[in-house]
Amino acid sequence: MARRRLSSLLCLLGLLSGCATAPPRQPVADDARHALGLLEARWHEFTDLRALADIVLTRGGESHQFTGALLVKGPDSVRFEALSPLGQPLLLVTVHEGRLTAYDAAKNEALVGPANAATIARVLGLPLDADALVAVLAGRAVPPKDLRVAELVPADGLGPSLTLVGADRRQRVWMDLRTGEVQQLEIDGGRFPVTITFRRDGEVWLGFDLRSEPANVTGSVIYRNVAVGAGIDPERFTLALPKGAKTRNIR
Repeated sequence: MARRRLSSLLCLLGLLSGCATAPPRQPVADDARHALGLLEARWHEFTDLRALADIVLTRGGESHQFTGALLVKGPDSVRFEALSPLGQPLLLVTVHEGRLTAYDAAKNEALVGPANAATIARVLGLPLDADALVAVLAGRAVPPKDLRVAELVPADGLGPSLTLVGADRRQRVWMDLRTGEVQQLEIDGGRFPVTITFRRDGEVWLGFDLRSEPANVTGSVIYRNVAVGAGIDPERFTLALPKGAKTRNIR
């Protein structure tokens, strides 16, 4: 049952993958440049995070739930272990030193490839490069690589926002223009746009909700036992595959 649910979960995440077309480069106004500086300052404050993550993803009436151990280290390292009810790893995913590895323990099979927006979207459902994935998991946002457009948008019901367009994705970031704290992030770089709403209780980082209305997908990633800045050995992000594991390259 757990294996079937895991396979369905990966298929569900794959619905959100795709590609984007880069627009021409435009000058950045002073107000947008100031907001960019706040985002980058908060991003560079982050060092590492460890937590248990309760994940729920729903498409239509079908829901999938997993709990996993999550390690995140700036600027671009992630390890996630989806656990069985008995605590045994079902799926292990690492993003480290520019490589992505996803190991299915039930099948003894692994996907390996470059840790770029396309492969991360295929495995985890978020069309983000490795550093942008770390930023989201840390409750932050980082500008897209090869930034082409940065424009501050007047406040709506959520407050002011910053539109950022890079070579492979478009983002809209709702943020506090005094502190750089991000409330919501809209990502359009895959087959369907994804909206991420961050959860906080004061200064305590709780996780995030996500939705993609065109894909009829909603979900949440809720953290427990969070430790920030405690230090994580880089070796924890190296995944040694078991002997005899089948590997398949992805791009």
